[in-house]
Amino acid sequence: MSGRELPGYLAAVWKRSPGRSDRDYREQSRLRNQWGATYLFAMFSVVVMGLTLSLAAKQWKMVVQREQEADLLAKGIEIQSALEAYSNTIKAGRVMPGEVYPLSLAELTKPPKPFLRKVYKDPFGRWDWEYLRAPNGGIRGVRSRSTATPIKKREFPLAVRHFEGLPRYSDWVFQYPNASLVPVPQAPGGVPTGAVPGSVPPSSNPPTGPT
Repeated sequence: MSGRELPGYLAAVWKRSPGRSDRDYREQSRLRNQWGATYLFAMFSVVVMGLTLSLAAKQWKMVVQREQEADLLAKGIEIQSALEAYSNTIKAGRVMPGEVYPLSLAELTKPPKPFLRKVYKDPFGRWDWEYLRAPNGGIRGVRSRSTATPIKKREFPLAVRHFEGLPRYSDWVFQYPNASLVPVPQAPGGVPTGAVPGSVPPSSNPPTGPT
């Protein structure tokens, strides 16, 4: 075999090594093929690792969201119960009818009879609660400012059963009077109108991912 019988750069290599045998050429080809297979395997491993890390990140994100969601329900229901207890206690010593609301959540934690263990923050963390104010300025409810789509869709605790099917965390309103315990008004013929007295209209913003 001569250098003229080899294609391209192999001919150039052959010319630079006049004493190269067919065995040397076969060994060089084998090494090139082996290197190519190793390179392809390495690239495949990188792709698989990337997909695995991406899946793990999504699963971890879901775990974090579930924890935040459960924390939101627990703290929101506790605030809702504290608002009810506060209003009922204050009303017991008054002659004038009507609900009574605190001007701040901190007011619910004050002795001699605290109704809330501490002032909680929105578990989703980026903002403080959005407060729902009564005409006199008191807080009658709170809700998260997160517009993320909830994971939980049904089987809510009785205190917030009206959360079923709501598309955003910002639609989960923890308030007193409790919208879950207020009878839904009905049109003539016993058909529900869909409006719950004292409830807050859902947010008009489209749902997003976890925020």
